[in-house]
Amino acid sequence: MDEPDVVRSVDDGRAKAESKADHRRLLNALGISSLRPGRHCGDSADPGYFNTDESAANPYPHIPKLLKFENGESVSTPEDWQRRRKEILALLDQEIYGETPEGIPRLEWRVRSSGEYRVVDRPVSVQELRGVADNHRCPEVQVEIAATLILPIDADQPMPVLMEFAFPAFEDKSWHLLALDRGWGICILDPLSIQPDSGAGLREGIIGLANGGNPRQPEQWGVLKAWAWGAGRLRDYLSSVPEVDGNKIALAGLSRFGKATAVAMAYEPGFAAVLIGSSGQAGVKIWRRNFGEPVENIADPTEYHWVAGRYLRYAGPLSPGDMPVDGHQLLALAAPKPMMVGIGSQTVAEQWADVRGTFMAVSEASPAWAIQGAGTIWDDQIPSVGQPKVDSNLVFYLHEYGHTNAPNWPVFIEFLGQKFSGE
Repeated sequence: MDEPDVVRSVDDGRAKAESKADHRRLLNALGISSLRPGRHCGDSADPGYFNTDESAANPYPHIPKLLKFENGESVSTPEDWQRRRKEILALLDQEIYGETPEGIPRLEWRVRSSGEYRVVDRPVSVQELRGVADNHRCPEVQVEIAATLILPIDADQPMPVLMEFAFPAFEDKSWHLLALDRGWGICILDPLSIQPDSGAGLREGIIGLANGGNPRQPEQWGVLKAWAWGAGRLRDYLSSVPEVDGNKIALAGLSRFGKATAVAMAYEPGFAAVLIGSSGQAGVKIWRRNFGEPVENIADPTEYHWVAGRYLRYAGPLSPGDMPVDGHQLLALAAPKPMMVGIGSQTVAEQWADVRGTFMAVSEASPAWAIQGAGTIWDDQIPSVGQPKVDSNLVFYLHEYGHTNAPNWPVFIEFLGQKFSGE
């Protein structure tokens, strides 16, 4: 019998080979012979090291106008913004995240197990939830979405819930205590139970099930949008739980899960608020900037599954400057709801995620809040480390640590306390 690490190595090798083959299949379907190579964050002396020179960061200085319709007319009222929002969603569907298929199989939510525990001195109930997808049309693909719901016991009214993209495990995280102290619930959603995080897994998960186990086509949705869809369906279920206030369910995620959180806020309007941590390229930052992770990395065989196949064109015959949409427009789709974007210090670990490009996206998105009376238009001055910029329903926080959401949680929970409890 093979040792576990040997088996894992074989499986990883097979998955990489399958991802590369699927990636090549998409390139062939798009008529693309080759892509520009991505960058890496290994040896800084290597020619392939990512750019950290701000003077070379903006080869495409013009970004798409947020408050301009595609025909060039100005967006000047809240009603105009709703029409503009639909235009941006259509561009994101077509060019970035892919089209969500019709007739996605329904989920049946079940409580697999439940029990009462104590978090420090706080009594809580813990439920292991499973969202089982109807697979009668494609029995070979099974989807069972996994989540853990943690609720304070004996609450006297329906409570807010903070949902996080993470791996389900009953842990005493510090932010859990902050939430429980306020009488809020916690829900941990395992994104990989919705959709595997690889190109090799695109014929599995909800993408594979919705597609009948067939290969994904260039226009179809990618993993980020599938994760967002799964979060939306869990939110729908939680809204039916008597102890939960369905109008006060927030979502959070870091890194690739931060990308998915931003996508969820755009496509799943039921969420009340979100925390997006260090989301980087294809998330909340200016995508056409050449700083940190570039577009070419997202189009690589290791990450292409996050986005639509059509996205690959922007690392091949087209350039990032040809994109008709950008990260500030994705973020703006959340307006006027409460939104926080957090990122760590660039001097510690966040050059890859691009601190300035992230703040630029928030600043450029701020008019969407302003036009709806939920904030003001921001300037381009990044706030000091450790000093959150709070403007009505929009927050940016540059913390002193690295690639983590831990420092963001206290700021986010305090922010939501004002929104959820009228504090």
